[in-house]
Formats: sequence, C-alpha cells, structure tokens
Amino acid sequence: MAKLFHVPLSPFCRKVRLSLAEKRIECELIEERYWEQDPDFLRRNPAAKVPVLRLDDRVMSESAAICEYLEEMYPEPSLMPKGAEERYEVRRLVSWFDDKFHHEVTSKLLYERVNKKVMGQGFPDSRNVKDGAKRIKYHLDYMAWLLDQRRWLAGDVMTLADFAAAAHLSSLDYISDVDWNRSEVVKDWYAKIKSRPAFRSILADQVPGFLPPPHYADLDF
Repeated sequence: MAKLFHVPLSPFCRKVRLSLAEKRIECELIEERYWEQDPDFLRRNPAAKVPVLRLDDRVMSESAAICEYLEEMYPEPSLMPKGAEERYEVRRLVSWFDDKFHHEVTSKLLYERVNKKVMGQGFPDSRNVKDGAKRIKYHLDYMAWLLDQRRWLAGDVMTLADFAAAAHLSSLDYISDVDWNRSEVVKDWYAKIKSRPAFRSILADQVPGFLPPPHYADLDF
C-alpha cells in the first residue's frame, strides 16, 4: 500500500490525495508535523515539506511532480487531456493556484488562522488576513470567467487543474473563508467536484481545535 505523509489542510497534500483517490490507488495517510524537523522525515525529503509519497519502493516529493508521475504510471482515469495546448492550459492553471493563489490567498488566510496556532507561532497578522480576504474575490471572479466559457476550469473535461483549485478552496472552506454566494457558477462547480467519491476522505478531515462549518461536508451546501 502507498503511504502519504501529509497535513490534513495542506492544499498540496489534498491535490495528491485527490489524484490518488480518483485513480483508486489505496493509500495510508500519515500525518506529519513537518515543522518539527524530525530527522526521519528530513531523510525522506530534505526540503522539509509535505506531501511525501512512498509508492512502489519510491519516495517522492513536490506535489506537481507527484501528480504528473501518477498520471504517467496510472493513466486511467486521465486527469490530463491529450492535446499539447490543452495540457498546457491544465499546467498553467495548476501553477496559478499553487503559486499565485497560494501566495495571495491561502498563505494569508489558512496559514495565518490555522498554521500559526498549530505550529505555536503566535497570533494571526490581521493585515495578511484582510489582504487575503480581499484577494480571494479576484480569484473567484477569474474562476467564474473561466467557467462561463467552459464546463470545467481548463476545458470540457475535469482535469488536475480542477483538483488543484478544489484543494485550495476546500482547505479555505474548512475555516469558512470562501464566499460561495459571490458566484453561482463557481458554487455549482465546487458542488460537482466535492460530490465525487475522491473527495470523501477530505470532507471527513477533522483538525483539533478547529471545527468546520456545517456546510463543509454537505454535498448540497
């Protein structure tokens, strides 16, 4: 069985979890307090980051590389389209959420509200929280613009781009930081994706000291 060293609310871990579940790869989840710099964990990944996946006697790090590896080794069901242009668009959007969205939103909301407390790093920086709450509106509007033209974020089929976006938004939804009333089309997209069997374990996550809102695990909001 595969083993994934993860943190429950990490969007990068969630993206890998969604890919594994969608491809029906059985995986044991091992929660890793990576900030404690445990020597055993550092041997798995000297970068001291999660996720780390142990699969087929290989130990792999970096979520984007892991997901691409899974796609190549377990191509069905596919999370990448066939055409070069379509694959580029998926990779562009994965990078958008894992880089731009993460820097502007996730790091300023989730990390301030949850990670600081869990890691014992003090109280949230109100300026960062205010900035993240402002920036997420821009990103939700951009998603709405994409979904007005496409069935899914990168095109007419669900791809890794949708999982990357859903990984970040689901983590933020756990702490009630997503205004689902801002865009009906984005809300409908999220309802579709969180209804997939691959999402079940994510919706069952519980973080001590933080209770999710009632709608978090409700497939109909």
